[in-house]
Formats: sequence, structure tokens, C-alpha cells
Amino acid sequence: MNRDIGSIQRELAKTIEERTIGQEDCPTLIEKLSLFRREVITEPCPCTIEASVLFVVQGTKQLLVGEQNFLYDTQHFLLNSLDLPASSQVLDASPDRPCLGLMLKLDTQLMADIIAQNGMSPPYEHAISGSSAIGSVTTSLLEPFIRLLALLDEPSAIKTLSPLIIREIHFRLLNSDLAGRLWQIASTASQTHRISRAIGWLRTNYSKPLHIEELASHVQMSSTTLYHHFREHTAMSPLQYQKWLRLNEAQRLMLNESLDASSAAFQVGYESPSHFSREYARLFGQSPKRHIEELRKGRAV
Repeated sequence: MNRDIGSIQRELAKTIEERTIGQEDCPTLIEKLSLFRREVITEPCPCTIEASVLFVVQGTKQLLVGEQNFLYDTQHFLLNSLDLPASSQVLDASPDRPCLGLMLKLDTQLMADIIAQNGMSPPYEHAISGSSAIGSVTTSLLEPFIRLLALLDEPSAIKTLSPLIIREIHFRLLNSDLAGRLWQIASTASQTHRISRAIGWLRTNYSKPLHIEELASHVQMSSTTLYHHFREHTAMSPLQYQKWLRLNEAQRLMLNESLDASSAAFQVGYESPSHFSREYARLFGQSPKRHIEELRKGRAV
């Protein structure tokens, strides 16, 4: 007998709540799967999203990318197709009834294999833009997650069984109301795939001077087309994205490897420490030194 969505979500919520006590973001023994818990309503908080699907089984969250907002709750799941800076906001949560959910990283190669193996036809949709979208939660999408989370109690079975369940989840996603967007992500000829490759190149070469013509050639697009589609999908230009990568890496170097601001600036590609400090303060709201001191105090609490 098929279970209703509510009973599946209650079971998932019980499991996630038990496994996230005292934590906000919780990686699991299943490499692509993580759990989250939020106990208070928040203002938008900076975060980094990656190609993934997120399901809330209790409470409500919102993602803000550029000027767009995506609300997801027990009726709607969130799909992200690219690695991007964004802001996350908790809209419904309390200590007694926390916002609970899970994130599964998407595997584009796996989706392409499923499409080919099953001879699936591409769904007809108008041109799709943007890096995030909201889909409708169904029982067929949620049920595999019950079995996936159950494997956390059987670690010896994870290596063998989790790939099978994750494959099923990708199959279900390819039959969801976001099938068109997932096809676009999986297709090597799509603009989304090319922007994803551009982002990958920028992540590898963030410390080097950016020549848009070189990047465009790498992803087989004209400079004008690359700029247009990059901004359409990410709400940023390639140069803005590179700047965001540099500043976040500099923060990591100062926080985790104790580099001073000037050393971190030179290592991530800045030629002027003063220029670096201005851009750092513009992004994080504080000078590098003061911001790192605040972050270290937060860690010590």
C-alpha cells in the first residue's frame, strides 16, 4: 500500500532530528548526502550552493540568488544546477519544532546514463534560465530517501546499496516536474553544461588574470554569448564570480592557515593589498583583520 506524503515526511523528520541534535549541517557516511537542522527563524545568511536537490520535511526555508527567491517546504523541493554564492533564510522553525531536511548532490553523469539506458525522450519545455528552481514533492520522490537514510544504521551496506538508491532518486527526478531542467543539466550540449564548465575552469584558475576570450574558447562559446548566459544563470559576471572565489579562498587562508591579509591577497591573485582589503570589506562588511578576529571568536564560543 502506498504511503501518503505526510507519513513519509514524519518518518524522515524523526530520523533527521535524531541525527542532527546539536548540529546545523551534518554530513553523513553516504558521501553525497547531508542533513540540516535549524531551530530559529533567520535573516538571509550568505551560503554557497552546489548542484543538488534539497528537501524540507519540517519547516520552511528560502534561497535567494541575485534578485530571485525560491521558497521550499514540505510541498516543494529545491533544485540547484550550479555552484554559486547565494543567501539562505529560515522562515519557519523553533527549538520545539525545528526546520529539518536533507541535501543530495546531483550526479550529471548518472543522469545522462539513466537517460541513455532507458531511451528517455526529452520533455518539451521553453528555454530555461537561472540556476535554481522549485519542484513539487511527491511520494515517489520521498520514498527512496527513507531507504537511503536507513542505510546509516547499516554502514556495511552503504557502499553496495547506496548507489542503487541514489540512482533511483535520479530516475525519479528525471520523471518529476523539473525533468526539463534536469535534462538540460545532463546534456553536454546545453548552455547550462557549458556554464558549469566555465565555473569549473574559474575554480581551477581563480588566481590567474581573467581573459574572457580564453574562457569563452574553453567552453566553445563566443565571449558575448558566454557573458550573457553566465549572468543569466548565475546573476553575476565571470569577473564577479572570480572575485567571489578569490575573496572566499583568502578568507580560508587567513582563518585556517593563519596567513596575514597581504600574503593571502597575493596568493589568490591580487596585486594590491589595499585593493584586496576594499573588496573584502565590500563583500563581508568588515576589514579582513577584523572579520577574521570575529570568525575566530565565534569558533571559540
